[in-house]
Amino acid sequence: MTIEECIKQGISQIREKEDAYWIVHRLITDILQIDKAYILTHPEQILTKKQEECFEKSMQKIKQGIPIQYITNKQEFMGSCFYINENVLIPQPDTEILVEEVLQLVNGKETRILDLCCGSGCIGISLKNFLKKATVHLSDISPKAMEVAKKNAILLNTDVQIITSNLFENIQETYDIIVSNPPYIETSTIPTLSQEVQNEPHIALDGGKDGLTFYRKIIQEAPYYLTKNGYLCLEIGFHQKKAVTQLLQKNFENVITKQDLAGNDRVVIAKKKGEKI
Repeated sequence: MTIEECIKQGISQIREKEDAYWIVHRLITDILQIDKAYILTHPEQILTKKQEECFEKSMQKIKQGIPIQYITNKQEFMGSCFYINENVLIPQPDTEILVEEVLQLVNGKETRILDLCCGSGCIGISLKNFLKKATVHLSDISPKAMEVAKKNAILLNTDVQIITSNLFENIQETYDIIVSNPPYIETSTIPTLSQEVQNEPHIALDGGKDGLTFYRKIIQEAPYYLTKNGYLCLEIGFHQKKAVTQLLQKNFENVITKQDLAGNDRVVIAKKKGEKI
């Protein structure tokens, strides 16, 4: 089977998916270890038997709703390629907004940062890669997620400290910035999501009955782990701006909301009360 035949066959198998073309091309480039340009210039190249078998097995997984990122074990985020498996959420472009806002907030200064609920480590590791003077700690409750974060730190040669912790349970220090993309999807909503999303770890998706369980805990406890000029930076669901802002009012001030490229509220930044900007 040629590259061109594989692509046509693959797209026909998953034509109901909006991103079928992208999925199949990404799979081919990963299996053959080639780039997109090679596909265009060598459509007649014949796959080996092993490559063809790998393609067919992978297509079966995709048809079952397994995300392509869990098959290739790769996802690009903030210009770096992260290792991804079924134990962590797949980094999304919307989360890059959170990283970019923290970068602006730090503005190159020496800073201590905690990435809470870090999953793959994409937020904290990206911040450290851009902020060489920063001290960055990553934490998550899942030991399997911590393994992925450690692997990414090694792969990207990033000096971060990794702490297995149920939110702040094992956190011993204070930070200038706490950044988090916690679980925030309502429990009842998860079964209505795409099959691909439902195949991501529910522990990293489920934000409780109203989606705010982790925001309540983080916002309540964060002041004890922030310096006097500290900031809490959170990713939120598109409809959670009002609720999260209200939760912040007691212990935080100067609340700012940032939108993603689609115009949805995506990031909330708040300053610990007691200090003037």
